[in-house]
Amino acid sequence: MIPPPSFEARLVRARMLTPGVRELTFERVDGQGMAFEPGQWVSVALPIAVEQACAIKRSYSIASAPGTSPRFDITLTHVEGGPGSTWLMSVEPGAVLPFVGPQGFFTRAATSAAPSLMIATGTGVTPMRSMMNAAIASGSRAPMWLLFGARHEEDVAYREEFDAMAREHDFVRFEPTLSRGAASWTGRRGYVQTHVRELWGELEARGGGMAHAYICGLERMVGSVRELLRKEMGVPRQQVHGERYD
Repeated sequence: MIPPPSFEARLVRARMLTPGVRELTFERVDGQGMAFEPGQWVSVALPIAVEQACAIKRSYSIASAPGTSPRFDITLTHVEGGPGSTWLMSVEPGAVLPFVGPQGFFTRAATSAAPSLMIATGTGVTPMRSMMNAAIASGSRAPMWLLFGARHEEDVAYREEFDAMAREHDFVRFEPTLSRGAASWTGRRGYVQTHVRELWGELEARGGGMAHAYICGLERMVGSVRELLRKEMGVPRQQVHGERYD
């Protein structure tokens, strides 16, 4: 097996997406286009000394779509006491870091004709963003529905972008659901598991074809949704794709 390539990239932009989630935009130092499959991830070595090591490694899904640009986005959640996320939450543009990648098999072809229900929580939404933008750029009109779970309204990362996608493309649907939504919240409530059966049935009926599910987030959620789809709803294994973050 050929090992994934190594490269260096410079941080060119950083912004907070939610109170606890930061997006970092990097640019490859060699100027090469960031070629990868939507849904893949990269590993980065951070200059933090831990347990006699001079650096620690962390892996992040690529949030941007592939293309000819040398730039790419990753997002991270600040973990209290986590040395990697704490360092990345404060790193300033101009920093150059070594990366390895892309890697991973949790992918969706940009030109896929299969209707897709994408189920995410937290920064598990980042590979979905890559998949959706890549599909739109390719001219695909296969239905893509995103069910995104968060605690509070302010925790819904990329909300304005996903809302815009849904307004501009009739094959895109954005369904945020809040587990601790305020009284003023008028959208869906509860965990993503609460809404999977309803949306899956509607997607299959409207999509006119065999739907696929893409699930990304913490292990407990991914396992729960996978079990619901596979064991309770009888969805074939090859139509259910998942990746966990912990």
